[in-house]
Amino acid sequence: MSYILNIESSTTNCSISLANNGKLISIREFNEKNYSHSTKLHSFIEEVLKNSNISVNKLSAIAVSSGPGSYTGLRIGVSAAKGLCYALKVPLISVPTLKVLARQINIKGKDLIIPVLDARRDEVYSAVYNSKYELVRNIFPEIIDSESFIELAKENKLYFIGNGQEKCERLIRKNSNLIFSNYDTFPSSKEMVLISYEKFKKSKFEDFAYFEPDYLKKFKAG
Repeated sequence: MSYILNIESSTTNCSISLANNGKLISIREFNEKNYSHSTKLHSFIEEVLKNSNISVNKLSAIAVSSGPGSYTGLRIGVSAAKGLCYALKVPLISVPTLKVLARQINIKGKDLIIPVLDARRDEVYSAVYNSKYELVRNIFPEIIDSESFIELAKENKLYFIGNGQEKCERLIRKNSNLIFSNYDTFPSSKEMVLISYEKFKKSKFEDFAYFEPDYLKKFKAG
């Protein structure tokens, strides 16, 4: 049996889940705009383990959302994951945040998923995934304007997900192939479960001594 603890802290949603062989056992999450990660993350870890009657020493690996996202949130999540890996002598698995978000949508055929996280001003962190959740365009921060994603929308329906949608719907030139959903959608450790298990089976681990989140942009205090 492989018990994997999943930590998602890249946005305002502080989310912890425990899975066994790719199946969700327990999840605890809380979303508030002021960020509660520093006070809730470790207690959530204790709760999901207690609720599952699983000792921390039975964990096979720790998975953490690798970004992009909030600098503070990512630092807290990665620091917790590294500390557990070091103490328990188990491997660290990193999971791209936008892939976690993309898995909240199920599509078929040649349609595409566009996960977007809010960044500063008219900017979002974005990526493009196909129906198999394979990355078809790299993850990067981009300024949204009237022509954003329009070329892709000529031949594909584009399904947007994430809290960066408001900017996209407001700024991109109207097109019937642009499909928007609830603006208040955030990455959750629930969608990390299958991704982290597949990486565990393939031994795709990080060197937790040197691993750093994918911030994508330099920190700017404000």
